[in-house]
Amino acid sequence: MDPTLLILVFLVVVALAFDFLNGLHDAANSIATIVSTRVLSAKWAVIWAAFFNFIAFLFFGLHVAKMVGSGIVDPHIISDRLIFAALMGAISWNLLTWWLGIPSSSSHALIGGLVGAAVAKVGGLGAIQWAGLGKTAAGIVVSPTVGFVLALLLVLVVSWTFLKSSPFWADKVFRKLQFVSAAMYSLGHGGNDAQKTMGIIAALLFAHGATNEPGHIPFWVVIACQTAMGLGTLFGGWRIVHTMGSKITRLTPMQGFCAETGGAITLFLATHIGVPVSTTHTITGAIVGVGASRRVSAVRWGVAKNIVVAWVITLPAAALTAAVFYYLGFWMQ
Repeated sequence: MDPTLLILVFLVVVALAFDFLNGLHDAANSIATIVSTRVLSAKWAVIWAAFFNFIAFLFFGLHVAKMVGSGIVDPHIISDRLIFAALMGAISWNLLTWWLGIPSSSSHALIGGLVGAAVAKVGGLGAIQWAGLGKTAAGIVVSPTVGFVLALLLVLVVSWTFLKSSPFWADKVFRKLQFVSAAMYSLGHGGNDAQKTMGIIAALLFAHGATNEPGHIPFWVVIACQTAMGLGTLFGGWRIVHTMGSKITRLTPMQGFCAETGGAITLFLATHIGVPVSTTHTITGAIVGVGASRRVSAVRWGVAKNIVVAWVITLPAAALTAAVFYYLGFWMQ
């Protein structure tokens, strides 16, 4: 087999492995609230989430994939070695945070890896597309803030609407509604996160001359990435489920519904405008929002602070790791 083709196949497999790990790492974001409220067992929750992760491509365009594939770094400098370094930087950081049980951002690990590898290749910042990177960096602040505000408003609206209802009846209603909100959030997760890997593969195909434009996403890439993410979700992320579902704040079914719905709306908006945001950031902001709606002390701010620290260091840590892998990948020209 042609060595160039062999390297291309290898890198596509590595990219899909990242997508699988992304689903594994971020599965907790989709199922944490519905598991912590005991509406579904973890086993059935991951099946529910994986299904909606997979079918997300039916509901969204490919704006996020095009942003990652051509809007973060100059697509004309993309090479096998650069993609290898970007993926290894992101995967290494994801594995470390998954092992530690820290809900960091797979999305920003990938973006950081891409930027770090590009800087290592050109020896400076000239290859960075600042408009796209700026939107992505802004998502670190904007997505959890929007999730927080929407979830808080939803709690207030729902609490007022069900003011005269008995707690038993309201609990029964929201246990059913959580199936809908969890499905919505999983759609948002699959729609935004799987597209990041699509963008990486699209950039790689463009570098090999397999496509005529850097933003073109073949349908087989779409299906492969959605499948990899769905399978990753099936394996779940039990350590992070515990952090997201109970360590930050205790949730009732009503609060779980509001957190998932607020997070889902945020992801739908971000995916529609083509901004690759972190599902981890989004759902954490929403969970903090519903916790704060009860009282400020209901949120374990120490845990939330540790998560925020992980967010802040993800981009530079993944970038540095990717730069190291770029220099180690001298054999892959």
